[in-house]
Order: sequence, then C-alpha cells, then structure tokens
Amino acid sequence: MHQTVFAVYGASGYGREVMPLARWQLEAQGIASERLFFIDDHPDSEQVNGQRVLSYADFLKIPAIEHHAVIAIANSAVRERLAGRLQADGITPWTVQAGNAVVMDGVTIGEGAAISPFVTLTSNIRIGRHFHANLYSYVAHDCVVGDFVTFAPGVKCNGNVVIEDHAYIGTGAVIKQGQPGKPLVIGRGAVVGMGAVVTRSVEPGTTVVGNPARVMGTTVA
Repeated sequence: MHQTVFAVYGASGYGREVMPLARWQLEAQGIASERLFFIDDHPDSEQVNGQRVLSYADFLKIPAIEHHAVIAIANSAVRERLAGRLQADGITPWTVQAGNAVVMDGVTIGEGAAISPFVTLTSNIRIGRHFHANLYSYVAHDCVVGDFVTFAPGVKCNGNVVIEDHAYIGTGAVIKQGQPGKPLVIGRGAVVGMGAVVTRSVEPGTTVVGNPARVMGTTVA
C-alpha cells in the first residue's frame, strides 16, 4: 500500500498548468510521479500530458494511507463544493506552490492553495483557503485575502487591502493601496475585470471594469 497519493482536481486549462508544479514539488521531496493523478468527474481520456486521469471514485479506490488533492478549477463556487466533498471523504487539501514563488515574512496561507510561477507574497499577509494565484500576480504587505479567492495572471494587489471570500480579480487588474486601519475592500463575490484599476472599495457581488474601475453590474455573492 502506498503511504500517500496525490491529485490535481481538474484536467482542463488551469489543472494542466498546476500539474507540472505538483509533479516538481513531489519530485523535490523524492516522491515518484506515479503517485500523482488528475481527477476529472467526466474523464474522456486515460492520460493528459503524460499523467493518468481518474474519476473521483477511482481516485478514492486507490489503496493508500492518505489521499491529498489540490482543486484547480477557477469557478469558486464549484471549488467550494468540491472542497466539501474532499472533506467529507477524508481527502486532505494539498497546497501546490511553484519553486520560484516568493513568500516573505509573516505570511500565512490557508489549505489547498495553488501558487503559480513568479507569484510574490510580501510581508504580513493572511490568505484563506483554496486561494488561486496565477502567473506573475502579487499581494503586498498587510493584506487579508478570504477563502476561495481567484487571482488571474498579473494581478497587482497593493498593501492594506482586504479581499473577501469568492472574489475574482481579472488578468492585469491593479488594486490601489489602502491605509493602515482603513483598508480598501473588495467585497464578497465581487468581480474585478481584466485590466481594471481599482481606486476605491468594491461592494459585495459587484462587477467593476475600466480605469478607474466603475460598476458594470451585480452578481449573486
């Protein structure tokens, strides 16, 4: 019986980006890639980019003392639902972090994060569960990031910002620095559009776009 097996949940776009990071992370620990799998709820092939693809049920059937998985699915509501499934079935959330990501002092990261190459997390930052930080994103000092938050590539989150649960920050967006004791807040379930420049707080469930960012619409948070 293997001691532990590992999986990237999701074999589509983001999952295929996370898988090499997962493989390299395990190899650095002396763990063979044969103990690493994709999980896909509706697999249409046995392998993707050289890695075996299993249904969730088949992953659970692998004889192992422990099962670990990172959820590489961008939709945060789906991510939360799958996290509940993993918890119910005793699968341990797994954080996958690129070897060249920079994590400085006083940073805490919740379980199940996916931290892509060239991400920087500076100092005194608290990040919640199942965070996705895509390529070249950064989070600066004294920020608080909630659960199931997604950063697309190249997000610039400056200091003293609070980002609440399920917010989505689009590619290349810039979030202006807040003030000590008076952070700029991105509300729960808010969407910040691609390339937006956010200069003031964003209400929960709101979509903002443009430079400076303006309200486009609201969503269900």
